[in-house]
Amino acid sequence: MIKLQAVALTDAGRERQINEDRVWTQVFAASEGESVGLFIVCDGIGGHLGGEYASHWAVETVKHEMQKSFCSPDPRATVHLSQEDLESWEHTGQTTKLSQVRKIEEKVRETIEKANRVVFEYAQQKPEKAADAGTTITMAFVSGSRAIVANVGDSRTYMLRGDKLRQITKDHSLVASLVANGQIKPEEIFSHPQRNLIYRSLGNKIEVQIDTFIETLKSEDYLLLCSDGLWEMIQDEKTIVQIIKGAESMEEAVTLLIDAANTAGGEDNIGIVLVKAT
Repeated sequence: MIKLQAVALTDAGRERQINEDRVWTQVFAASEGESVGLFIVCDGIGGHLGGEYASHWAVETVKHEMQKSFCSPDPRATVHLSQEDLESWEHTGQTTKLSQVRKIEEKVRETIEKANRVVFEYAQQKPEKAADAGTTITMAFVSGSRAIVANVGDSRTYMLRGDKLRQITKDHSLVASLVANGQIKPEEIFSHPQRNLIYRSLGNKIEVQIDTFIETLKSEDYLLLCSDGLWEMIQDEKTIVQIIKGAESMEEAVTLLIDAANTAGGEDNIGIVLVKAT
């Protein structure tokens, strides 16, 4: 039976005056049964408070839209399928539980689409404050052992299992596309002159394309959601693993991750949500 623990923290970094990163965690732990959790990281884009407004309204919209998922009489009924179950049921026609997973996945998509419209419309209505407002988002909705992960932009969600850190999400950035096409090497993304150029964000257009991923959690797994202020500064993933596994608590782990990002330069705001399945 999976239970969830989560810690969230942001920091402006060493070079930015305004912190445009927003983070959120919410865990519903029933007296009996498995936990349900909502976890969000948004990295605002745009000058003169545009990014700050965008990330704020994106998080608030997702919180509001997903709130009903925490009010179900039986939150355990939401999502708790293994990948093996998914593959089996797809071939055998047993679609009842599979449809539950797909329903939540669709709810996550609809929620992010709503957040995109809120940011877009706010920018249209308040051009003096947020004309160029935009934000990335990565989020995870977890029920029991099932996690629906989504992203737009280059904020990431990772899975840490054992000593292996695996990136779940895919960056919607110029450098990521260059790596995918074999035009540059993965390590070159950190020094490329256009490394901060992303081609998807919330608020840029009235419609947005969203990536979603379905993952199975095991006891002692971690989910790490973060903005590029973390992963661009701590470029060696082994360092991230060592910090998380070596910390005496999750609170200490998140604090040490931010300290490491700042020590490496702190060139951007840093937003982190760390989730542990137990």
